[in-house]
Amino acid sequence: MKTRQFFILSLLVGTALIAAPLVAQAGGTITGKVTYTGKVPPPKEFLFSKFPNTKFCKKNPSKSADGETRLLKEVQVTKGGGLKYAVVSVRDIKDKKWMKGYKRTEVVAELCEFLPYTGVLVNKRKFYVENLDADPDDPGPKGNFPSKLGVLHNPHSFDVLGAKSSTLFNIGLAKKGDSLEKKIKMRMAKRGSVMRLQCDQHEFMQGWYLPVENPYYTVVKDDGTFEIKDVPAGKHKVLAWHPVAGKVEADVDVPDGGSVKANFVIQGKKGK
Repeated sequence: MKTRQFFILSLLVGTALIAAPLVAQAGGTITGKVTYTGKVPPPKEFLFSKFPNTKFCKKNPSKSADGETRLLKEVQVTKGGGLKYAVVSVRDIKDKKWMKGYKRTEVVAELCEFLPYTGVLVNKRKFYVENLDADPDDPGPKGNFPSKLGVLHNPHSFDVLGAKSSTLFNIGLAKKGDSLEKKIKMRMAKRGSVMRLQCDQHEFMQGWYLPVENPYYTVVKDDGTFEIKDVPAGKHKVLAWHPVAGKVEADVDVPDGGSVKANFVIQGKKGK
């Protein structure tokens, strides 16, 4: 989807900085909101009956009124225009020490859904997925694996850059409690690629994760607002990213001991 983006910036300097300008501060804070304007794309639709574990997956609340269709609501916008699931990240700082100490990104498969839907990862560090699903009401056919022990999910991850993609891992998790932990090697990360996660058993199970190189990031709240603390003072490139709606990047000047407000607007297609 082609988008037009807007960026609004205002500066709020802390009183402590004015009163004692010679005292070193820990850094500054970036606050703001990511909003979406224009027509919201309709959710993708998947008939539950076309996928395994139909009855169990119908327990997921994101479905049609008759309960027969799974709705994948990729772009969700609040009443005030806030864009849910957006990730905000400082892009011009490479903190090698922090990257080396980054333990892992954690994702769970629960009620036939990958959670969280969006997040971050560190390239060449670990990515963890755990299966939390089992169907206590389904003993399974005789001689076959009963889903009461676990609903089979098959996390399949891709390094994605535009139309290009390549597999990172593809591993089945058959039982409840089964997990995988893989070191991620995204060969296109330097060119701006992101990671997409999808279940090969249930196509509607999807997730997206943005590579980061420092701890100055956050996933916005449901209303689109965010706060990033302790950002080193100075001018920085800040990205507001959503895997489907689009992205905005802007220069943000962070004051030492103060706060800067950065509002990002992603504009989609205009509705009638």
